[in-house]
Amino acid sequence: MAGLFLILGLNSTGAAQAFDEDAEYGPVVRAYLGYLKNEQEVVDDRASRREITPAYYRRNSNRIRALRQMATRIARETRNDYLPELEAVSADEFGLLFEQPPHPNVLRVGEVFRTKFRYLGLVRSSEVFYVFARLDPYEQSELMAREARSGTEAHNTPTQQELSGAKTVTRSRRVSTP
Repeated sequence: MAGLFLILGLNSTGAAQAFDEDAEYGPVVRAYLGYLKNEQEVVDDRASRREITPAYYRRNSNRIRALRQMATRIARETRNDYLPELEAVSADEFGLLFEQPPHPNVLRVGEVFRTKFRYLGLVRSSEVFYVFARLDPYEQSELMAREARSGTEAHNTPTQQELSGAKTVTRSRRVSTP
């Protein structure tokens, strides 16, 4: 009987530690981290049933790890319970986000591409992933209005500035406390 209480006590201690890890974040960030955990469980399950190749498993597990690292970094740095929609791609996957992908060597943190994505940085998770935040509609419209006022409005083709990797400056997100 004492062994049962010991096991239950140890089990609840482990759960409390797992809860404490995410306790520093608000509900939005915790929900995103829970989503990533669920995604990893799906990938693990598909791998256990041999539905995916080992290479696919490694790439997606590393991508999930990279997204988690970036999400926790953003949450800690901003101390805000907000995360943009994050995209993590390897160098050979840039074509998934961009019609005319920029060269990874010219990326600069904070740079905005085609008024859709802001480059947040790279994460090494066994392989290198470049992490982008999708701009929300308000940021996109503000950026397009600013470009129209300054006469540098982007057409359907990328500008020389975008292809060369020059930085487009945008307003930083306001942080408000509840």
